[in-house]
Amino acid sequence: MTVQSETVAPLAAPSSRLPLFALAAASFGIGTTEFVIMGLLPDVATDLGVTIPQAGLLVTGYALSVTFGSPFLAIATAKMDRRWALMLLMAVFIVGNLLCALAPNYSLLMVARVVTALCHGAFFGLGAVVAAALVKPRKRAQAIAMMFAGLTLANVLGVPFGTALGGQLGWRNAFFAVALIGIVAAVALQLWLPRNIPVPPMNLRREAGSLRSAQVILAMAISVAVSASMFSVFTYITPILQNVTQISARGVTLMLLLFGIGLTVGNVIGGRLADWRLMGSIVGALAVLIPVLALFSVTSLSPVLTGVTLVVWGLVAFALVPPLQTRVVTEAAGAPNLASTLNQGAFNFGNAIGAWFGGVGLTLGLPYQMLPWMGSALAVMALVLTLISLRLDPASRIKAQPVL
Repeated sequence: MTVQSETVAPLAAPSSRLPLFALAAASFGIGTTEFVIMGLLPDVATDLGVTIPQAGLLVTGYALSVTFGSPFLAIATAKMDRRWALMLLMAVFIVGNLLCALAPNYSLLMVARVVTALCHGAFFGLGAVVAAALVKPRKRAQAIAMMFAGLTLANVLGVPFGTALGGQLGWRNAFFAVALIGIVAAVALQLWLPRNIPVPPMNLRREAGSLRSAQVILAMAISVAVSASMFSVFTYITPILQNVTQISARGVTLMLLLFGIGLTVGNVIGGRLADWRLMGSIVGALAVLIPVLALFSVTSLSPVLTGVTLVVWGLVAFALVPPLQTRVVTEAAGAPNLASTLNQGAFNFGNAIGAWFGGVGLTLGLPYQMLPWMGSALAVMALVLTLISLRLDPASRIKAQPVL
C-alpha cells in the first residue's frame, strides 16, 4: 500500500468522468444505507420492541465497525487489483443490506449493520485515492469531492426516498432497495473503472510509521470531533422533527431532502475551497458551524426556520469533508491509502461517539431540543484542535496537494 513519492500520472483522460461517476454511484449506496436508518429510527424501534436510544445504537454499531473493521479489510485487499478490490467491497455491502432487510430481531439487525459497515471505510479510503489518481494534481480535491457527491446525493434522494419507502411499505424494504443500488454500482465499477490502476507494494511498517506525526493525528482527531458534532444531533433528527418541530412524516421527508441539498452544495464548495486554501476553509467552516448548531435549539421550534437551518447546517458540515480528507492524505504522504481509510474510520468513530453521546443525554432526561447544544460544543472542540494544528505548522495553510 506504500505509494511512491514521484507524481503519478492521471489514469484516465481528464474529460472522462465515467470512472468518477461509478465511484459516486457506489458512495450513493453506501451513504444511503448509513444515513437512512436515521429516518427509519422510530419505525425500527417500534417494530423490534426497543427504545429510541437503543435503536440509535445501530448507528453506533455501524460506525464502530467502520472504525475498527475497515482498516483490516483495506490491508486484506491491498495487493488486489484496485478495480476488483472495490467490487469485492461492494459485494460485502450488498450482502450486508440483504441481511439487514431479513433480520428478524434487534440483535441480528445489529450484526447485519456491522457486516454492512465493513466495506464502508475501506471503500471510501481506497476510492478517494483512486479518484485522485484519475485526474490532474490540481483537480484532486475536486475529484475526491465528486466521489463524495454520491454520499451527499444519498441525503438528497436516497434517505428521503428510503424514509418514505420504509414508512409506506415497511423499513425492511428500504434495505432491499439499497441492496439493489449496490448491484447497479457494482456493474458500473466493472464497466467504467480503468483496468490499469497500479497496485503499489505494501509495506505496513513504513506506512504505519508515516501515520505517527502530530499533524496526522490532529487531522484525524478533527475528523472525529466534526463527525461527533453532526451525529450527536442528526442521529435523532426524526424524533426532533416529530416532537420539537411537530411536523408530519411527510414533513420529515421534506426536511431530510432540504438537509441533503445542503450537504450536496457543501460538498462541492468544500472541494473547491480545499484546492484553494485547505486549513483556512476548515477554520472558516467550523466558525460558522458552531453558531448554526447552537441556534438550531431555537429554530427547531419553527418548521420554516428548521428548514433554513437544516440547509445551512448540511452545507457547512459537508464543506468540511473534502478538506479534512485531503488534509490527512497530505500529511501522511507516505501512506495515502492507509491514511485515507483510517480517516474514514475517524469520521465514523466520531459518528459512533456522537450517536452514543446523544443517546446518553436522552436516557438521562435531556430534551431533544437541547441536543444541538451538544453538537455545537463538539464543533468547538474541532475548532480548538484545528487552531492547535495551525499553531504547530503555520505553513500548512499553503501546503501543496498530496503526491499520489
